[in-house]
Amino acid sequence: MKKNLTFYGYLRIAAVTPEHNVGAVDFNTEHIINSIEKAIEKKCQIVLFPELSLTGYTCADLFYQNTLLKSVRKSIDKIAKFTKKKNILIVVGAPISVNGKLFNCAVVINSGEISGIIPKTYLCNTNEYYEERWFSSEFDRTINTISWDENEIPFGADLLFRINGYNDCFVGIEICEDLWSVMPPSFNQALAGANILLNLSAGDEVLGKADYRRKLVESQSARCLAAYIYSGCGPGESSTDLVFSGHSIMAENGIILAESDRFRFDTQILIKDIDVERLNHERIKNNSFASNNIFQNFRFIDVKIEKLKDEELIRFVSPAPFIPSDESKINEVCKEIFALQTAGLSKRLLYLNKPKLVIGVSGGLDSTLALIVAVKTVKKLGMKYSDIHAITMPGFGTSERTFVNTEHLTGLLNVTYKSIPINESVNKHFEDISHNPEIRDLTFENSQARERTQILMDYANECKGIVIGTSDLSEIALGWSTYNGDHMSMYAVNSGVPKTLVKYIIDWTAKNEFEGEVKDVLFDISNTPISPELLPKDEKGNIQDTEKSIGPYLLHDFFLYYFVRFGYSPQKIKFLAEIAFENKYSDNEVKQYLKVFIDRFFKNQFKRSCLPDGIKVGTVSLSPRGDWRMPSDAELELWISQLNEVV
Repeated sequence: MKKNLTFYGYLRIAAVTPEHNVGAVDFNTEHIINSIEKAIEKKCQIVLFPELSLTGYTCADLFYQNTLLKSVRKSIDKIAKFTKKKNILIVVGAPISVNGKLFNCAVVINSGEISGIIPKTYLCNTNEYYEERWFSSEFDRTINTISWDENEIPFGADLLFRINGYNDCFVGIEICEDLWSVMPPSFNQALAGANILLNLSAGDEVLGKADYRRKLVESQSARCLAAYIYSGCGPGESSTDLVFSGHSIMAENGIILAESDRFRFDTQILIKDIDVERLNHERIKNNSFASNNIFQNFRFIDVKIEKLKDEELIRFVSPAPFIPSDESKINEVCKEIFALQTAGLSKRLLYLNKPKLVIGVSGGLDSTLALIVAVKTVKKLGMKYSDIHAITMPGFGTSERTFVNTEHLTGLLNVTYKSIPINESVNKHFEDISHNPEIRDLTFENSQARERTQILMDYANECKGIVIGTSDLSEIALGWSTYNGDHMSMYAVNSGVPKTLVKYIIDWTAKNEFEGEVKDVLFDISNTPISPELLPKDEKGNIQDTEKSIGPYLLHDFFLYYFVRFGYSPQKIKFLAEIAFENKYSDNEVKQYLKVFIDRFFKNQFKRSCLPDGIKVGTVSLSPRGDWRMPSDAELELWISQLNEVV
C-alpha cells in the first residue's frame, strides 16, 4: 500500500555494514557508494555507515600514514560528488587530520556537500583498545571549522542536523564508545531536540557482548525518547587479535525494530521507517523530559532530504498491538497482567479486612477473568474459596452454553454459587414504568443490566462483601456498558485489560494455573462468541452478537491503542489499520468502524468520568484519576471530518 509517508511523519533510515578491507580506501569507498546507490533505490533519506568505514577501524599505526589520510579526503569528495543531485543524508566514518591532530570522525554529506564533521568524544583506551595512541578527542578540539578546499566545514561534537520538511526532526551523532560512556553525548543531544540518534561503531565481538550491546541501544533509545541507529563494522576488519561481527541495530523508544545478521562478510543494509511523529508525541507527554535543561549549546545545520511520496511502509504493523508479536513473550505478558490484577485486588481486600467478594458471573470472557483473579487472590491471602460469592442472574437472552459453563466452573472452583433469575423482577419493573416488553429497545436491555447491578450491590451488603467489577478496557473505551448498571462496581479488576487480551489471559491461566475439568471449561468459555445476552434468540436461533452491533473488537482495540497511546490522527490510524488488516477488512470497513469508534469514544466519556477504582496494567488506561482526562462534552467533528480528507 503506497502512501505519502512524510505526511504521516515517517523517516526512512538505512544502517549499513559494508563489505570492506583494512586500509583499502578505494575498495571501501566503492562498496560505500554501491550501498548508497541501493539505499537511494529504496528511497532511504538517511544512510549510516560504521566507524572509520573508509579505512577500516584496525589500521593501527597506518593511521599515521599521510598516504592513507590523503586518500580518505579524496574518497569523501568522491562520495560527495556522487550524491550531488541527491537529497540524501550520508554519514561515514573517517580519520581526519586537523592542525597537527588526528580525529576519529563522522563525516556528514548532504546533496553533494560536506555539512559537518563530528569528532569522537570518548576514546576507548582499555583492554584491547588503544585509540588514544592515534586520535585526539572532542575535548582536545580547539577550532569550530575545518578548511576543506575553499570551504569552511563546521567541526565539533556540538553539531545537530535539522531535517527539512519534517516537524521538529533533528539528527544527533555520536561514535561507538560515546554510547558506552557514563554520560553519552546523545543525552544532551536529545534534550536539545535530537530525536534521531546515529552511532558509527566498530566494537569487536566477545562472548556476551552482543546481548549487552543490544540492551544498551534499546535502553538509550528509551531514555532519550528517540530512534537510535547503530551501525557496526563487519568481519572484514583485521583478525590479528580480534573478531568483528557487523552488528547493526535499529531501535525506537525502547523497541528493537531490526538488527543485522552477525559475522557476514557481504554488505548488509537494514532499512526501517522511523515514526518521528510518535517520538515527538512521547516527548510532549513526558514532563520529566520537558523539565530537563540542556547543559550544552549546539550549532544547528539545515539539511535537505527527499520526501517519501507514494511509498510502502517499511515496518511491521501488528493487527493486535496490545498483544506481543513475539509469541514467546505472550505467556510472560499474561503472567504479569494476572499478577498485577491479583496484587491490586489483594491490597483492596486487606485494607477492608478481607470482606466477601461478590461477582456477577455470566459464562462470558470478562466475568470469567474476574472470577479466576478472585480465586487466585483469596488463595494468596489465605481466605476460603467460599468467600467468593458467584452470582448468576439468567435473563431473557441467557444461553444454555453460558449458563451451564457458569454452573460447572463455579462448582469446580468450590466458590459459593447462587442463581437468581431476573425475568420476573424485570417484567414487574416494565409494568412500573409502563414499558412494553415486546419492544426490545435500550430500555429492555438496560433494565436487565441495572437489575443485576442492584442485586449484586444489595447482596454484597447482605453478606458484608464488595462487588468486583468485570468490564474490560475495550468496553470502557466504547461505552459498552449500562450507566449505573454493569458500569459500576466497588473495585474493577479488568478495567486495564483490553478485550483482545482477555482471551489470551484466560487461555494462559487454563494452561498454567488450573488443570483437569477447570481447564476444559475455561477453554470453552474462551471460545464462546462475545454477547451481552440481553436479547432473546432471533427467529433463526442466533444469540445477540456484540461485534455485529458495534464492530470487531480487534479493530476497536487497534484504534484505541493508537488514538490514546500516541495521539494519532484518524487519517494515520486508518492508514495503519489498512496495512495491518489488509487481508481481513476492506478499507471501507476500516473507515466505517473507525467512525463508530470515534463517535462512541467521545460520546461515552461521561461514563469514564465516574469509573470505580480499578487496576492499570498497560500503557493505555482510561481512569479519570490517572491517565485520561477529557471533557464529557467535547466536539468530535474535527476528528470525523479528517477521515474524509484526501492525503
